[in-house]
Amino acid sequence: MQFNSYMKRDRGVNAGAHSKMNVLLSVLRLVFGGVFIFSGFVKAIDPLGSTYKIQDYLTAFGGFFENFSVLALPAAIALSTLELLIGLALFFKIHVKLATWGGLLFMLFMTPLTLYIAIANPVSDCGCFGDAVVISNTATFVKNLFLLAVILILFVNRNRQHALFTPGIEWGVLLLFAVAAVGVSVHCYRHLPWIDFRPYKVGVNMPESMVVPKGYPQDEYAITFVYEKDGVQKEFTLENYPKNDSTWTFVDQKSTLISKGYEPPIHDFTIEDEYWNDITEDVLSYPGYTYLVIVYDLDKANEEALARLQRLYNRCVLSKDTKFYVLTASSDESIEALREKTGISYPFCKSDPTTLKTIIRSNPGIMLIKNGTIEAKWAWRDFTGY
Repeated sequence: MQFNSYMKRDRGVNAGAHSKMNVLLSVLRLVFGGVFIFSGFVKAIDPLGSTYKIQDYLTAFGGFFENFSVLALPAAIALSTLELLIGLALFFKIHVKLATWGGLLFMLFMTPLTLYIAIANPVSDCGCFGDAVVISNTATFVKNLFLLAVILILFVNRNRQHALFTPGIEWGVLLLFAVAAVGVSVHCYRHLPWIDFRPYKVGVNMPESMVVPKGYPQDEYAITFVYEKDGVQKEFTLENYPKNDSTWTFVDQKSTLISKGYEPPIHDFTIEDEYWNDITEDVLSYPGYTYLVIVYDLDKANEEALARLQRLYNRCVLSKDTKFYVLTASSDESIEALREKTGISYPFCKSDPTTLKTIIRSNPGIMLIKNGTIEAKWAWRDFTGY
């Protein structure tokens, strides 16, 4: 009797521990799958953003890697699709063992890579969550260490995870997931992201987003002056430079950032006209409607769409109360070549290429503003106001 009592108690203890382990594995599976679903989704709806980030990495690595820039777009779509497949499969228990293998191999590749990126810091942020959540390279590595630990636990206990569906249904669901993921990326590439996580979203007042609020910290710089005397150069600070000593000759001034202050959401937007005059304030303060056509690279833009914009420009000129500007980072030679080829006559203004790619994920893209507030944005395929 006593022996049977011990046996029942041991079975109860084992059953309880087994149940707790299953709960833990389910939580870890949902956490890992949820992170991958979120990461894959924000990349899938902004494939051009992921493309630009991959190109930034390839450029930073330099040499041999730069040759792969042409593959950045398909790589971006493949990456988001893979993350979504792993995440959805784990979250909904579809081919759990296969998904666990995929998650483990993915993290075994990404964790050492992000360690190198955290040390070398080739780009300012990893882009692992697109523009939805921007974290530092170090934070990315720490995040990947956590995910690696999670997937290792799931992998060791992969035989505990039982499928909910038959293999035939599982493969069908995975195929559906893959088609949907690629379809979302292709749709958002041809049009615009479903959700705009960038500072230039519809409804934003650009001048307000460019201001550092009162009380917020400003950038602090250490100013040093280089003077020369008897052929010897020496650095001075504001407190000890030879202000009234004519025996010293001024050579140079250096500014070193010692403390980064608050950076407003929009901090790098400028417009220069064809005469290199800064007209940013004039454009953003205009009380009426203004069309800003964004063409970060004329050589890669759709020429037919650029030609059709001539009609919109003509209507804006005739209306006299609607402004029209084309912003590009292309050279004057590219502008003149386009004019000769298409017969367009509207003027071009210059802006930073990274800023232009951030404003809208289309080349060309059209943005309508009024008194500095973004009223609407269109990819060239969706604009009907030509």
